[in-house]
Amino acid sequence: MTTAQNPAPERSVPKPVFTDAEAGARVFPDSSSRQYNYYKPQKRKQSVYEDVTVDVQPDPRHYLSQGWLYGFADGRGGYPLDWTALKAWGQDKEAPQRGIGSGGMFPKEWPATGWHEFRDPNEEWELTFYRNNSNVVRQVNQNVESAKLSKAFEQWNPNWVRFVEQHVGAWMHVDHGLGLYLFANANRRAPTNMHNNAISVNSMHRIRAAQDLALYNLTLSEEIEGFDGTAHLETWKSDPAWQGVRDVAERLTGIDDWCEAIFAANIVFEPLVGELFRSQLVQQAAPRNGDFVTPTVIGAGEHDFAERDLRYTTAMFELLTNDREFADHNKALLQDWLSTWTALALSAARTLQPLWSQPDAKPPRFEDGLDRVKSRFSGIVTSLGLEAPKELAQ
Repeated sequence: MTTAQNPAPERSVPKPVFTDAEAGARVFPDSSSRQYNYYKPQKRKQSVYEDVTVDVQPDPRHYLSQGWLYGFADGRGGYPLDWTALKAWGQDKEAPQRGIGSGGMFPKEWPATGWHEFRDPNEEWELTFYRNNSNVVRQVNQNVESAKLSKAFEQWNPNWVRFVEQHVGAWMHVDHGLGLYLFANANRRAPTNMHNNAISVNSMHRIRAAQDLALYNLTLSEEIEGFDGTAHLETWKSDPAWQGVRDVAERLTGIDDWCEAIFAANIVFEPLVGELFRSQLVQQAAPRNGDFVTPTVIGAGEHDFAERDLRYTTAMFELLTNDREFADHNKALLQDWLSTWTALALSAARTLQPLWSQPDAKPPRFEDGLDRVKSRFSGIVTSLGLEAPKELAQ
């Protein structure tokens, strides 16, 4: 005899009802597109760099229909455009009026569009940053390890050991100061994510270069008997040859205008002082004194500036000197900045002159090196549509 089992009672659970009102249900011409279309690509085809960078940072002059989501104590919000005296097309137009909710009243012409036209020619974003820097660090480490295995440091002239511990080590203070206090600060104050990415990568280049020199300093302290790994501290603080560079580096970190900070550091200071020290002194003198390792370490920072950081900087300022509305305003201001910072940079460069006489095997003459960096500096300036400042003749 079998007993019929009663089925379990069905629970009363509301069933979902699809009304096509939920997000994503609407079908429109680009529903199946795998590309973004809210920006105009710089070239014929949009790049991954543009997809992950362009307009990622919101802006009420573009897409924030209810204004900034956060502000400062003085009532201003987000990224005020008056954080630099330079201007871009549309900046003086009134901010767009916004409606209630996430709705309309989007302007037909977005004010300050000129800032949003910048594209980094290096196409830097998170993946490229990690890839490029890991390659640099790997190469530097391999060079240093190979030198340790081959006892290359034993070939150094004794006087060159003192030069490296005092003066090559002193440059890490420049890299660290500018990376942490100039470029990182400018990154926060720049108005678009395209600027932010390029400037923050520049900041990391400088901080990594300072770290490279610090780690190299520790290696030399272990490998070379009597190497003073703290000598660079006293050199930076007290050596008269470095006080001009120290003065300008500290002035640079105190600039309030983020565009002036980038311009003064990358267009003026680096070509006239940074490249003079790295390329015309250290990399020229090191091999003559038995050192084939230091140029590979300090050359990594030189390559970052010459091949990457300078490239985005010139692209950024070319837009501003050719702006359809404010070109004359921007050029006049940049010429003033050129005059001020060129005089300071050349004064700092000349205070470094005694360093050229310290190695046993001398590098090429200081004046010849200075003439070369002046020539390169003039080319950078004229490429931006500016005039070489009269201070360059001093």
